[in-house]
Amino acid sequence: MRGKQYHQPLKLTAPWEKDAGFGRKLRTYRNHTKIIAQPGIVMKVLRRKRIVPSLAKKRQLIYVLTTWRSGSSFFGELFNQNPDVFFLYEPMWHIWQKLYPGDAVSLQGAARDMLSSLYRCDLSVFQLYNSPGGKNFTSLGLFGATLNKVVCSYPLCSAYRKEVVGMVDDKVCKKCPPQSLRLLEEECLKYNTIVIKGVRILDLNVLAPLMEDPSLDLKVIHLVRDPRAVANSRIKSRHGLIRENLQVVRSRDPKLRRIPFVDPGHKANKKDGSDYHSIGAMEVICDRTSRTLRTALNPPGWLKGKYMAVRYEDLVENPVKTLRNVYHFANLTTNHDIESFALNMTSGSSSSSKPFIVSSRNATQAASAWRTVLSIQQIKQVEDYCHHAMSVLGYERVRTAGEAKDLSKSLLTHSKL
Repeated sequence: MRGKQYHQPLKLTAPWEKDAGFGRKLRTYRNHTKIIAQPGIVMKVLRRKRIVPSLAKKRQLIYVLTTWRSGSSFFGELFNQNPDVFFLYEPMWHIWQKLYPGDAVSLQGAARDMLSSLYRCDLSVFQLYNSPGGKNFTSLGLFGATLNKVVCSYPLCSAYRKEVVGMVDDKVCKKCPPQSLRLLEEECLKYNTIVIKGVRILDLNVLAPLMEDPSLDLKVIHLVRDPRAVANSRIKSRHGLIRENLQVVRSRDPKLRRIPFVDPGHKANKKDGSDYHSIGAMEVICDRTSRTLRTALNPPGWLKGKYMAVRYEDLVENPVKTLRNVYHFANLTTNHDIESFALNMTSGSSSSSKPFIVSSRNATQAASAWRTVLSIQQIKQVEDYCHHAMSVLGYERVRTAGEAKDLSKSLLTHSKL
């Protein structure tokens, strides 16, 4: 550097700490320095030698923004199966478990801060949400670890090979040796693409500080599904979503007027309470989805070229075409094995019998199952909550129960995105 030499020590702040400097423009310097990827090592070098880091080639970072019961487990599997992708499944689950019963909206900042660490291959953030006095967090402690191709494959485990496309058997992976987070970090650093799938970021705008950060090259893939299908699936899997439903419902605006949940004269039964929370959560989900869509329709500078919406219905109707479009957006290359996997997983003969399990099924049939299951009152309530999102995404409303049950009539139109 010319002129006055830079002698002030560089202050580094952990990304999960409050006011961690999201969105600030980083200063760059012209002195030649060695890039060291691991944050802990960087801090030691800077303290001892007062070296200022330069910019390295950025990894491609992808966040799959979606909500529960939108087909995101299958969609995430399209990245989990790619040998060039380091994939994490629902890491913010740990935050929601640790901070329960915190409402969904209040946890958004903590979720974003976790992502900031994970996209830098700093997995020590998981220790913050470990049980007090618990054992050291290991690779098998991650939510969804026993279905993760990185965790269950060589060199972390000999059970699978990352380059071989195929579902992981969790019973097999559970026998893998638990590895330290440090080893998993080292594995993460080998990849040029990091994909994280999550349902706990409710609004795209929460991610703005990360997308504005010049040290991160983050893109968002917004996976959406007909809200009525989401509501139906939430009811079907309500026992597995009890805690999450409560956390989401607690974020509702108490001032909003709401239509009755059931028809007048309806005789109450035991499942009404859980159904109420399953559908009631749609109010918060659709409100936050609408905020995302408004931003996407008039994208600010930080979002231009970095947002892609994918309808679940289009994915299952034409999986190979959709996969190619998604991979192109993510700067990934598809191949025959990945395409065959996507096709086989959406063209099975069975229906979905177990929620949260990715399996080969008739996905097109599953996408329209809500039309014959939900009552017209339930449909109307979801439409009342979600009318703006439905209009933007191309989901038509129904006028009568007969229209809903007429499967010969498509309720899909062109998306406005």
